Amino acid sequence: MAALELRHLRYLLAVAEHGNFTRAAEDLHISQPTLSQQIRQLERTLGVQLLDRTGRTVRLTDAGAVYTDHARRALRDLAAAERAVHDVQDLSRGHLRLGVTPTFTAYLTGPLTAELHSRHPGVSLTLTETTQDRVEAALLADDLDLGIAFAGPHLPGITPTPLFTETLSLVTAAPHTRTAQEPLPLPVRDLNDRQLALLSTDFATRGHIDAYFARHRTTPRVTVEANSIQALTEIVRRTDLATVLPDAITHDHAHLAPIPLDPPLPTRTVTLLHRQGAYLGAAARAFTELTHDLVRSRGYAPPPRPLPSSPR
Repeated sequence: MAALELRHLRYLLAVAEHGNFTRAAEDLHISQPTLSQQIRQLERTLGVQLLDRTGRTVRLTDAGAVYTDHARRALRDLAAAERAVHDVQDLSRGHLRLGVTPTFTAYLTGPLTAELHSRHPGVSLTLTETTQDRVEAALLADDLDLGIAFAGPHLPGITPTPLFTETLSLVTAAPHTRTAQEPLPLPVRDLNDRQLALLSTDFATRGHIDAYFARHRTTPRVTVEANSIQALTEIVRRTDLATVLPDAITHDHAHLAPIPLDPPLPTRTVTLLHRQGAYLGAAARAFTELTHDLVRSRGYAPPPRPLPSSPR
């Protein structure tokens, strides 16, 4: 494929994304007449109209929709091919694009990044914190190499590898005098009308917590909502408010104490995600290995074993 044709594909995809020649030209840093000329040249070459220009918004024709779908895949595969060619197997250099859902930045991404830098200092990392659906969409679009999120359901084309089981507990400020005894489970009904500080409702973890309270007909008073785990841990540390967070977060915070609830909050399986059939470079393979090593060294609970398939 000639360089000119590659440029045509990128130009068409930009117009399709923006629905407007002016904004697409600005994004591409070319003039609008040049962009229009290049798109018309592509349409003449293919012998078909790709864009409907009659409305206020430029739209893809049926033929254009089919063509752009193949164009996206072609550009994605070419980018993967370039990474494969430049992949350095000895990891003296390399790059990893990792996406994680928000709670993992509080206890997992720091140790993982430190371990990656310790083992392979020549490998750079781009870390993206976002929602699970966006992590999976970015993997499918080849904008990420790996993702860390929770077990399914997943988008078609996403392959999950179980890492460990995450448990959640009530979290309070640690007492000044610690005892060797584990705290007794607190009946969930005791949280009725208790003041809590919780993650805001845009967190998947908050939905998990709210569903648990609803299932057990418990209505704590949510006095504080925060979209930052760091903010929550500081609030709990300095007040008599409690929160609900993954137990693993308290492992790195001596000023926090987990208290199990009765019945316990449902566990979640943490998974490492990649696109099915995607090329995994040396950096991604090395990160996968060190992730499993770190999970074992930290003593996180192993993921549940898959149920045996029924005989046919």
